[in-house]
Amino acid sequence: MDDDTIVSLLMDESAGDEQPLHAIDQQLFHIRLANSAGKREAASVLLQKMYGWRGYEVEPNAPHEPNRITLAADSHGDTVGTMSLCLDDPVIGLPADENFGDILSPLRAQGRRLCEPARLAIDRNVNMRVFAALIHISYVYAHNLHGCTDYVIEVNPRHVRFYKRMLGFRDAAPERHCSRVGAPAVLLRLDLAHMAEQIRLYGGRMESVPNERSFYPFFFSPQDEAGITVRLREGRD
Repeated sequence: MDDDTIVSLLMDESAGDEQPLHAIDQQLFHIRLANSAGKREAASVLLQKMYGWRGYEVEPNAPHEPNRITLAADSHGDTVGTMSLCLDDPVIGLPADENFGDILSPLRAQGRRLCEPARLAIDRNVNMRVFAALIHISYVYAHNLHGCTDYVIEVNPRHVRFYKRMLGFRDAAPERHCSRVGAPAVLLRLDLAHMAEQIRLYGGRMESVPNERSFYPFFFSPQDEAGITVRLREGRD
């Protein structure tokens, strides 16, 4: 594995095929930290493509804030998935402060340490395990490395049910206009202690818990998470 690779995933691209797999049926994905201008530009191009397809606005040349970590998934040299994790900062704050600052401030006053997954985009042809891997690695950064207690996210109202059912998010504020993407948004919140418990119960168990309908069986196992945490803590990202 390359030094800048956080994790690699070899996935079956012919799900449901009962015949033995051949190499052509598999695809290798690498998830890396987008820690250069070139990697961030590739992630931005994918973001513009996927947001534009849904009719959302996106700022193509948004500055790279110092409190933001950007992850990118690539296959055969093409960026096929990306997400950013914004860590709360007393000066910069979070992107959601622009529209929901009055909701976030009381949480901070309670001692909650907030972070915000943002700018998530996955190519439509990519296995959803890549989505789960990006979220799990962002959780490692947020919870294991930075001690964050909560995710807060702004999502389009039609995606609220998905985030609640698949990851356990809960309502934090009703619909408002999101100025950054020019569309309505609902603020959701997820206690990362809940995510930790779901990973402990279901992480890495795609085959053994077929009736579990959340995304958590597609996350890494707790043992794999421990290895990823060590790798990132040692700075080998």
